[in-house]
Amino acid sequence: MATRESLLRLPDPKSNMWDLTAHYLRQTRKRKGLSGEALGRALQISKSKVSRIERGDERLDLVLAEKADIALGTVDLFALLVWYASFGHDPEWFPQYVKFEQAATWLRLYEADVVTGLFQTEEYARALMVSSIETDIESRVLERLQRQEMLTRETDLPNISLLLSQNALEWPVGSPRIMREQLGTLLEIAELPHVMVRVVPRSWECGAHAGLAGSFQLLTGEPWGDVAYTEAPGAGRLIASPAEVLKYALRYERISGSALSIERSIELIRRVMEAFRD
Repeated sequence: MATRESLLRLPDPKSNMWDLTAHYLRQTRKRKGLSGEALGRALQISKSKVSRIERGDERLDLVLAEKADIALGTVDLFALLVWYASFGHDPEWFPQYVKFEQAATWLRLYEADVVTGLFQTEEYARALMVSSIETDIESRVLERLQRQEMLTRETDLPNISLLLSQNALEWPVGSPRIMREQLGTLLEIAELPHVMVRVVPRSWECGAHAGLAGSFQLLTGEPWGDVAYTEAPGAGRLIASPAEVLKYALRYERISGSALSIERSIELIRRVMEAFRD
């Protein structure tokens, strides 16, 4: 007969460093004869949070990892695992990102190069996919469109703050028609009461700013608090350490300080849209 434990969805330690950390935490706790509740007391967190970490639904941060090393007598092992995991590319970054994105109550997004995925039209998204090395383009486009359902769902609408580089507005994707429709959709979404769109202008007045290093996302929600995501071609990284997340939050505020007001941003989007002609 299958036990409750055997039916749990447990992380695969061979898939990535985060799952290895979760797997080893569970195995070490069991070898020490500790219950989840006992480990939770040692880490000063709830039993349910211990379970979520061991299932890979949440991740250890450095503070909890150091407490785990003390409680389990593992001499810096978990602190080092978290350190290496935090600096590495995560092959499961996209499913992890979507899970946090869909449950977040507040999304702070900065996009340096293209319109953010949550706001993309079908044709714009497809044109981007065609230009990439994706093989199953239609499935990826469908996944992107399905994510957008969170923008108009009946309950638990998230607050979304988007900072968008002027480069993302002007870079030609697909065709002038596709660009006009994409920017028109962006203007429509910007009218939603729970969405704020501001543009970082490409001007001498703005000059070099904190967003030139690339795009990233800050996601706030329960029970995790704040996490940040940054991505590179084919990979991404979840940042859960409060100290690191704070750096991204400060970076977001600096970019925000360089952005136009909402009203001037809307005017700029309209001008760019009108400039695209067949």
